[in-house]
Amino acid sequence: MSKIKFMQGNEACVEGAIAAGMKFFAGYPITPSTEVMEKSAEMLPKVEGKFIQMEDEIAGIAAAIGGSIAGSKSMTATSGPGFSLKMENLGYAVIAEIPLVVVNVQRSGPSTGLPTSPSQGDMMQAKWGTHGDHPVIALSPSTVQECYTLTARAFNLAEKYRMPVLFMLDEVVGHMREKVVLDPTLIEEIVDRAKPAKDDASYLPYGVSGDELVPKMSSFGEGHRYHITGLVHDETGFPTNSTKVADKLMTRLMDKVEKNKDDIIQYEEYMMEDAEYVIFSYGSTARSSKQAVMDLREKGIKAGLFRAITIWPFPEERIRELAQKSKGIIVAEMNLGQMVLEVERIANGSCPVKLVGKGNGEFISPAEIVEKFGEVM
Repeated sequence: MSKIKFMQGNEACVEGAIAAGMKFFAGYPITPSTEVMEKSAEMLPKVEGKFIQMEDEIAGIAAAIGGSIAGSKSMTATSGPGFSLKMENLGYAVIAEIPLVVVNVQRSGPSTGLPTSPSQGDMMQAKWGTHGDHPVIALSPSTVQECYTLTARAFNLAEKYRMPVLFMLDEVVGHMREKVVLDPTLIEEIVDRAKPAKDDASYLPYGVSGDELVPKMSSFGEGHRYHITGLVHDETGFPTNSTKVADKLMTRLMDKVEKNKDDIIQYEEYMMEDAEYVIFSYGSTARSSKQAVMDLREKGIKAGLFRAITIWPFPEERIRELAQKSKGIIVAEMNLGQMVLEVERIANGSCPVKLVGKGNGEFISPAEIVEKFGEVM
């Protein structure tokens, strides 16, 4: 049964997580993500789930990883400096292949920056924040409704590919209030991690066969004893210094995402059918960009919006197609230039690429995007 609510993006995020089967949340309060933690504390006991406030951000993600290993769909949430603190354990979850959702309600930085002001300054950190080569899935909602549906999708992707998934809100989406339809039928079919048979004595925690890329995952306490480590490991889960095993492991980890981009990548196009110019945007800034498209159309300029929903892996193939047939691309983002670097790389000189960026905690207005068009026309 659907329910219509008027709520914050942060609150809708928790509703989506619960709908996807979240049973464990561990975190630490930090503006502007604290409502995610507060709502989780309120809702989890009602579904026989568990909530715990940890002593710091590092412990928050560590506990969430433990909850997932024990078999509970788990989430943690943070912002700004807290996201930085979670990076080491994010890498642990990647190499140990632990399903997990990490919510980052972005605020201005660096360091403690502007705690109550919006930003989209963590987009490259989402890709490269933890060291070493590693796969990344990161999603970015633009509406409160999407905070509900996309959080559930984040859990599905985490469970399906056995890896952490980053949910990259910004302060505007996290704190604004909109009508939300809490309807489970709006959510994709719920995915649970693949499990081995309980009596499978030959189970290998990191073993795959044939073309499989994602190992089955037995929860601790279900009868299979195995080792988990942040070191490079073989199929048994025990560490090894073998370069051959390391190559095999890293290739499989990367292939989980690279070979499934069609399943993972989502984007929205608005008035792109006859567009000569493209505005690339995401998150709350895409809302200003959509209005800018309408304003430009009134001026006789055929503009369209490409809104990235999946940020990582980047929608490279479609951006390349658009760059080759466009007269120019404007990238609107609340930072001083991050995703614009990806667009420039992919466009590779096919058309001009210009940035409308801000790093001072102010929202980007439609008028500022319209004004920038003078530089690409």
